[in-house]
Amino acid sequence: MALFSNRLTCCLHSRRLWKAVTVAACVRHHSSLIAELIENMDKKATWDRFYTENASATPAAFKNFEWFFGFDSVRSFILPALQSLQSQSTGTGTTSLLRVLDLGCGTSAVGPSIYRHSPVPVHVTCADISPVAVALMQQQQHAQQALEPQNPRSRLDFLELDCTELHGRFGPRSLDLIVDKGTVDSLLRSREGSGKAGHVLGQCLRALRSSGSLLQFSDEDPDARLPWLETEARGGQGEEEEGGLAATVTVHDVGELRGVCYYCYQVVPRPRGV
Repeated sequence: MALFSNRLTCCLHSRRLWKAVTVAACVRHHSSLIAELIENMDKKATWDRFYTENASATPAAFKNFEWFFGFDSVRSFILPALQSLQSQSTGTGTTSLLRVLDLGCGTSAVGPSIYRHSPVPVHVTCADISPVAVALMQQQQHAQQALEPQNPRSRLDFLELDCTELHGRFGPRSLDLIVDKGTVDSLLRSREGSGKAGHVLGQCLRALRSSGSLLQFSDEDPDARLPWLETEARGGQGEEEEGGLAATVTVHDVGELRGVCYYCYQVVPRPRGV
């Protein structure tokens, strides 16, 4: 019990420190927003303001805003995962597009880059709570219509969606891959968002097919993130498996960028009876 208590204390301290350091680094050109972001990263109004001010800072040209890093840093995780999923679906005779969700996309280029670079056919949905971010991404995509995907069958769309309400848009076992680059992190570090983070994880697990994966990219140390994921995943599918997790959780090193270590947490729904 003492060991768990000490780990929990370290975990909470790590998350408070992350808020101050990471938010300040990411929004160094938006100092008036720092205090609001630190406390209210789970609020729609906060992100509407952030993306409005970010767009107004560079009115002459759209520029993607990336939390942590861009697509090139994680393509070696995402594209092989899609190829593996395609191989599994080919073996079962399925030829439909792989369904990919970029959860809390903001104005990141990750979702559009998956669409452009995936050699297998994908239907990528970039979803965010902020209609400002969604509109900016739609405008940018319209301006780049000449950019064709590597696979001509691939599709891309943008959706205004609160990540805590996935069930209203995506049914059970409807998605093959969910990419989360900092979205759950922002909830965990918000004043009122920690409870929402577990709820989002549960909805992701319900929406994933049994062969699917959630790829969660974070700078939170495995000593803090793995226990949280494993605890939340136990009931994540709404029907806890007796004597085991509802999902398998593994961690991979993404690498170090600007002195910060990043990780990929892969959460895979556990098949029934396993």
